[in-house]
Amino acid sequence: MPQGAKTLLRHAANRLTAIAARLNARARSGSAAIEFALVAPVFFVFLMGTIETGIIFLSNFVLQSATNDAARQIRTGQVALGGITQAAFRQTICNEISPLMACDSNLQIDVETVATFNQAAITNPITASNTLDPSLVNWQPGAVCSVVLVRAFYTYSVATPFLTPFLVNINSTQHLLTAAVAFRNEPYTTAVAGC
Repeated sequence: MPQGAKTLLRHAANRLTAIAARLNARARSGSAAIEFALVAPVFFVFLMGTIETGIIFLSNFVLQSATNDAARQIRTGQVALGGITQAAFRQTICNEISPLMACDSNLQIDVETVATFNQAAITNPITASNTLDPSLVNWQPGAVCSVVLVRAFYTYSVATPFLTPFLVNINSTQHLLTAAVAFRNEPYTTAVAGC
């Protein structure tokens, strides 16, 4: 074979190898896009579920903190001496949870006076029909040295699809957040020396 023909064949072989390499690279980039299209929906569902679980835990922490702060007003006598109503007490909790949760019918407050700490009956707030018990809206802040149980409930609507069965605990789309504080009211009047 003449020298020119060998060079021509080598050149053609190099061109074909380069074209095959480019086609192979394009084929690989296309497969990456297809693989991402298959994996992305599952990844994003789990990502959204993780974010929503974090929001649920944060919301529960905020609700507990707001309930503690509001209960302190009962414990120190600010509610009794200041004539704070149930609506005003509810608004105190609403003011603290409002950046994260809407203060609407999803928030329910229950304040009960009990004889002793041992007799504080913490009933299940979920009814047989798997909803929040609407009767848990008592307002009994008590007097000096009374034992008081303050509970706050918030029904959070779960938004993440496919993970809803793992995140809900009432109804079919809601998660019940709860906060509770039990305490003895302080002797906030001068007529009582101690409890």
